[in-house]
Amino acid sequence: MDCCRHVNPFRVCAGLRGLGYLMVALVAAIVAVSYYAVVVYAWGPMLLSDGAAAAGAAAVLAAFHILLAMILWCYFMVVFTDPGAVPENWRHDAEDSGDPSFSSLEEQGSARRYCFRCQNGKPPRCHHCSVCNRCVLKMDHHCIWVVNCVGARNYKYFLLFLVYAFAETVLDTLVLLPNFIEFFQDESRRSSSPGDIAVLFIAFVLNLAFALSLLCFIGMHASLVTSNTTSIEIYERKKSVSWKYDLGWIRNLEQVFGTNKLLWLVPLYSMEDLHNIPALQGLEFPTRSDAIV
Repeated sequence: MDCCRHVNPFRVCAGLRGLGYLMVALVAAIVAVSYYAVVVYAWGPMLLSDGAAAAGAAAVLAAFHILLAMILWCYFMVVFTDPGAVPENWRHDAEDSGDPSFSSLEEQGSARRYCFRCQNGKPPRCHHCSVCNRCVLKMDHHCIWVVNCVGARNYKYFLLFLVYAFAETVLDTLVLLPNFIEFFQDESRRSSSPGDIAVLFIAFVLNLAFALSLLCFIGMHASLVTSNTTSIEIYERKKSVSWKYDLGWIRNLEQVFGTNKLLWLVPLYSMEDLHNIPALQGLEFPTRSDAIV
């Protein structure tokens, strides 16, 4: 029993990082299977047809490749963008300036926060990730699918990845449906080899399953982003009468996507937004003056 007391449970969390690399390989496998089923097997050969069939195939393949490009762009941005690290020896600006309002906030337990594992201060909405073994700014969750935390600086990219992945899986499901129906026909009426039919069946089922899962996930995060809440803050928001970070759904969206709406659908920010919206850096966040805890 004494040896169990010295076991660090957070080492188990660190093992999730290894599982994440398997998830990345799974994502690559799903993309490869879907690409073969849609492009090589189902719709690519139709480009050699005449008239409307070739035009329809070209439209489907164009949409497929555009969505795939956006998925990969957003995915790599989530994977390789640091979600936000706390500067060394970070202190609240009000604490450094001697602002008297800071002492009153401290008495309420809402100002001074310190991470004993990182031996550093914790900005508002910052939490320690046991998988990454560090504090993450405006942490939402650690996502094993991207082997990274989702936080202040890559949350937009994560949301766009969900949206484009959902659109792609829905498209794949719809365009593979006629071929999937053929799977249940008599063997004498099938025009494809058993191997191709098996790949098509797997691709259809996987895309349908992921489309339904992503729809639920997008619905949850749509509710969170429009109320300016992270996954970790859900319980805290329920305890408050009015959520202090809820600035109205338009401003809440701007806190994540920026004010330049032309860039809302791409994983980029304008230099003006990066400079003028502190929330995108993850250290300071505007709050409601009428918030009631």
